[in-house]
Amino acid sequence: MLREREALAVHWVCVVAASLSALYSSLDPTSVSQHFAFYELYPKTPEGKQALKHAWDLLSGGCSDWDPELVLPSLDPRPLINFVNRSTQDTTPTLNEEQLLVIGKLSRHLLNRNLQGFGIWDEAILHKLPIEEIDLARGLMLAELGNSEEARPKILSYEANLDLMALQIYARLPQDATPREKIRAISDYIFSEMRFRFPPHSLHAKDIDVYTFLPSVLDSRRGVCLGVSILYLCLAQRLGLELEAVTPPGHIYVRYVAPDGDILNIETTARGIDVPSDMYLGMETRSLQKRDLRQVIGLAFMNQAAVSWQRGDAESAIKLYEKARPFLKEDYLLNMFLGFNYLFVGRETEGKALLEKIRGIVPDHAIASDSVTEDYLAGCAGPDAIQAIYSEVNARRDSILEKQKKLEAIVEKYPKFRQGVFHLATTWLQIGREKEALPILEKYIAMNPNDATVNYYLSAIHFQRHNHNKAWEYLQKAEKIVFAKNHKPRALKELRAALLRACPEPC
Repeated sequence: MLREREALAVHWVCVVAASLSALYSSLDPTSVSQHFAFYELYPKTPEGKQALKHAWDLLSGGCSDWDPELVLPSLDPRPLINFVNRSTQDTTPTLNEEQLLVIGKLSRHLLNRNLQGFGIWDEAILHKLPIEEIDLARGLMLAELGNSEEARPKILSYEANLDLMALQIYARLPQDATPREKIRAISDYIFSEMRFRFPPHSLHAKDIDVYTFLPSVLDSRRGVCLGVSILYLCLAQRLGLELEAVTPPGHIYVRYVAPDGDILNIETTARGIDVPSDMYLGMETRSLQKRDLRQVIGLAFMNQAAVSWQRGDAESAIKLYEKARPFLKEDYLLNMFLGFNYLFVGRETEGKALLEKIRGIVPDHAIASDSVTEDYLAGCAGPDAIQAIYSEVNARRDSILEKQKKLEAIVEKYPKFRQGVFHLATTWLQIGREKEALPILEKYIAMNPNDATVNYYLSAIHFQRHNHNKAWEYLQKAEKIVFAKNHKPRALKELRAALLRACPEPC
């Protein structure tokens, strides 16, 4: 009986060992997180120890002088394992000097180490650096968190987080990886393995600032377009991948431009898919505006300022817009929005001075100047009118009707305020009441006949109402306006094709 029990015990040990060996062999050989997780489950088994060693080998990135056997005896690996495999509910922990030293040694070959901006602690130096020498992660966190004794360990820990992410991506790349292979690996890691996502509308509309700045994006694995684009750019810098930041109105994404001019767009709100460039062009957006890394830092503060503005806190918005100024200089939108907020707090002289800088100017990427600025400076609108058109609405009907009521009062007070009239018409369109929107849009177009967007709206509405002659009239006006700017929007092409199917074009 004793021998049978011993035989059964030996058999059971063999079965367990075989099962562990099979489980270990099923791990993705390029996945650091899987090997760390295996070690956490079976730390005292040969397979568990092998998994730990393999994970460290992957993180070493081919550094010939890195020997985990020399490090692990003196370092408890569990905090670093938890750092790599933490859940989205956990904020990034502050690492101690020994842990930072280990990650720093592992990361020495990452290519952001060659930048002059890597490791700086003086924001004044950041402003003087050539664009190509800016380390985006350090620059952004230095501008946001400062360089106090309390801030420095946090910044270093967030940078270590980025380094470990880059090392895990690096482990999946072939030697001499092409830019497209790097892009595929970054996207797979961010969106599939780490599951970074665009936050639900109810959250990002309320807390867009939380989902913009890099530390918050890393902690929550949630980010609006700017937040995830910043993360993508930071990882790209570590992998030696040159990307561009592009800002269609109200949006940002990143792209790769090959030496032959071929473009690969990376839409960070849709898991990195390649969206055709012309999809980003609107009726009045004829080209895409490229942003450099210094400007990207400023845009993060502009996003946060916009939240304060929408919350009715113009004073905080002003501070944030002013924080963005050294990074964006005489940016068209910054001067406009900061000028508006100066008006909201009674700093009329400063507000007017900024708005005068953009009065009548058509940005290179647009086909028209800003009519809000022009109407205010002409005395056709006041700060209350500007606040009214920029007030946000949600998808609920009562929210739209509330804004509509405000706009009706504004249009009565300022009948020549063009955007007031346009936004009033838009509220009717939002609730599906084209009949009420139509006369308001026609009133607007009489005030501003060179508005391509409203000519397009009028054409589309008349087309739906089977008034084909009117639809052709407004379509031809819209085409004349945009064609003069060498712009051919997709929306106009599609509307023309639909009209041709229904009715020949009048001579």
